[in-house]
Parts: sequence; C-alpha cells; structure tokens
Amino acid sequence: MIKVSKKEFVEVRMRINGKVYEEPVEPRKLLSDFLREDCGLTGTHVGCEHGVCGACTVLVNGSAVRSCLMFAVQAEGTEIMTVEGLAKDGQPHPLQEAFSECHALQCGFCTPGILMSAVEFANSCPDPTTEEIKEMLSGHLCRCTGYKGIVEAIEKAVNRQKEGEKLNGSGNTV
Repeated sequence: MIKVSKKEFVEVRMRINGKVYEEPVEPRKLLSDFLREDCGLTGTHVGCEHGVCGACTVLVNGSAVRSCLMFAVQAEGTEIMTVEGLAKDGQPHPLQEAFSECHALQCGFCTPGILMSAVEFANSCPDPTTEEIKEMLSGHLCRCTGYKGIVEAIEKAVNRQKEGEKLNGSGNTV
C-alpha cells in the first residue's frame, strides 16, 4: 500500500512591485514559480532552471538574484521587483527606453533578466566601462542579438543617468 502524505504549506509574505503578497506555499517552491504561478507575474522567464541563463533574474532587496535558485520561503519579508515593476504610469523605465532605441532585443526571452541585472548594475557602477558592462552580461545568455545592442543600450542609459537621471529601480528617474 502506498501512503500519500499531505503537502505541507508555509505562509509567506513579501512586497512585489509595491504590492503585498501573502500566500501559502510548499517549502520547496522556487521563487520563480511563485512569481509566475501564484502572483501571475509571467515576465520573469524560466530558462535553464540552474541559474546559468539569467532569464529569471529579479531584484530582491535591491540585489539581482536568480529566482530559480531561491525558494519562495527564503524571500519571506523581502522587497522584490520584477520586470513588471519597472515601468510606471505607462512610462517605460529608462533602461527599457534605451533597449528599444538601440534594438537590444529580438525574441525578448532574456530581456527581463538582463534589465533587472542592469538596474542593479547601473546603480552600483555609475560610470562603467564597456568591459565592465560585458562582464555583468556574462551571466546572461542571449541567443538572438549578439549583445552589441544590449551593451549600447546599457551605455546609453548609464550616460543618461550621469546627466542627472538616477535609475532607481522604481521605474522613475530622480
């Protein structure tokens, strides 16, 4: 006789894109799955499920994190931003604008993760070299663009930031 046990759930509470989510989850549910399945935030893409491709990158308390390597219960009490939280009041985030202007995306699968890493990067490295941008991008796989447009877009957004716009991760410039 096979004995089936009841699933155990843990209540988690976190703020995602400014909205509080409080949900019961299985302790082993990945943050990426929680965001997509429980919160309906499907902009966070799941590619490799091993933290290699970077498509699932989100900001957790301002730091870029691979959401496929983190359990939802580990995000208890945190502030999370997904790609859906970048644009505000119908206005694209400066990085999103630069990606559009520089033709930095094609299929778009990798773009949400790159954008989220770029927000953290631009705020922590306000005057990066092209090599530093390429190094940051080394944790992201893009099969379409060849990275040239992506690098140009990040350079453009960072240059705008140097001219007085702060890429604060809220979608607004300061």
